Amino acid sequence: MIGVVGAGAFGTALAVALAAAGRPVTLWARDADHVAAMAQGRTNAARLSGVRFPPSLTVTADLGDLKGAEAVLLALPMQALAGFLAVHGEILNGVPLVAACKGIDLATLRGPTAIVRDFCPRSAVSILTGPSFAADIARGLPTALTLAGEGAEVLQSLLSTATLRLYRSADVVGAELGGALKNVIAIAAGVVMGAGLGESARAALVTRGFAEMQRFALAQGAAGDTLLGLSGLGDLILTCTSAQSRNLRYGMALGSGADFDAKTTVEGVATAQAISQIARKLSLDMPVSTMVARLIGQEISLDQAIHSLMSRPLRKE
Repeated sequence: MIGVVGAGAFGTALAVALAAAGRPVTLWARDADHVAAMAQGRTNAARLSGVRFPPSLTVTADLGDLKGAEAVLLALPMQALAGFLAVHGEILNGVPLVAACKGIDLATLRGPTAIVRDFCPRSAVSILTGPSFAADIARGLPTALTLAGEGAEVLQSLLSTATLRLYRSADVVGAELGGALKNVIAIAAGVVMGAGLGESARAALVTRGFAEMQRFALAQGAAGDTLLGLSGLGDLILTCTSAQSRNLRYGMALGSGADFDAKTTVEGVATAQAISQIARKLSLDMPVSTMVARLIGQEISLDQAIHSLMSRPLRKE
């Protein structure tokens, strides 16, 4: 049995895809009423409407039901991961755990696998990341992801399906940072489009943003080529170009002055603030990420943000 913690859109999509391949899957949600509604309707109407649950997918509000799982996927918002494990970590301690979240914890400035190891030291821990939207995964559309961490060879076979293809990586740091940093650049890309600066400006912004991603990841010990793969460049392309991207939509609202639903999780917001703090400590030049953090914090106006990027000293690419 495979366990999935978190019945948001992404967690539900992973559970549906794995169960559609014939694996027994148990999906945990904290709200008993939500679980009852999913069990009765065989769908997650609130988070992933129109997707029916395969027969081998069960839902539960009892985390103890996941104790005997071959692996448990933690599909939680990054900023909620530590709080969840502080309460429930001991139940899962010893079970192979796969973090399926992207970002940097704002309180500790650490990635998801480090957070998981803090609370579940007996568990083999890995990260699942890459270019993917919940709706595509749930509908059985071809998707490729990166899996990095302990026990990756076994998990690669366990979690791959006919439509969900996993590639192994030994670079946990690079895989984590690719998934985290691309959200920040996607917000910046959205700002460019929301402000009406055009597709050419977005292409330039994403290119320079990718250079920042590589610079930051290398400074943190990532391998040089990891961000050229699915967890870096692949995810960046998807998130910076598709209207399904919450980070892109948030940036567009920021750039146009439009309202944005405050209840929508936008992982790049906290990650931008975390990246800005780390960059200052390491004296790293991260102009795009810093601009995003300052815009979010209302430290600068949109006009000031654009001017700060366009007036930087001319240099060699």
